[in-house]
Amino acid sequence: MTLLSKSDQEAVTAAINEVERETDAELVTVLTAQSDNYSYIPLVWAGILALLVPGMANYLGSWLSADMLLLVQWSTFILLSLLFRIPAINTRLIPWQVRQWRASNLARRQFLEQNLHHTRGDTGVLIFVSEAERYVEILVDQGIADVLDNKVWEDIVADFTAKVRQGQTRQGFLDCIAACGTLLKEHIPATHERNELPNHLVILP
Repeated sequence: MTLLSKSDQEAVTAAINEVERETDAELVTVLTAQSDNYSYIPLVWAGILALLVPGMANYLGSWLSADMLLLVQWSTFILLSLLFRIPAINTRLIPWQVRQWRASNLARRQFLEQNLHHTRGDTGVLIFVSEAERYVEILVDQGIADVLDNKVWEDIVADFTAKVRQGQTRQGFLDCIAACGTLLKEHIPATHERNELPNHLVILP
């Protein structure tokens, strides 16, 4: 999983510039490696297993003293907490619903933090990508939602998500911006020259 290079970011900026010349919509692109560090997930799993495994072993064998049972539980919890922090393991422990919810929540926060709700005519468009979650979302302000049904973005999002899964995030951005531009030029055509928001790709730390 690699965030976009300098040349990739410049290509995204150029694509946004081209679209915004022909529409009043204001596009902002945001990319993050991961929407959350999920630090609590390893602790939850380690706690559950630390309670279950030694207890079941003692129940089946009855060979652990109370002091030994407590020591085994503490040791199990500490070892599993460290083991489950390994990224390759951590990602497999996080429920899909939790990953999607965290990414969706971050997308909505970014819509506000990037001031997309303050554009003239309410024509802000956010293209948000979280690579670890393989999550893509397009959020639009009311001025665009009034003339374009949210369903029109579904195929664009599905195509972009597939490209993120394949490690083609750069191409996904370019295709997504072009597809959004086609719709926006038709339904939100340019009426005057303006550039209220930055066109560069925002990469979250």
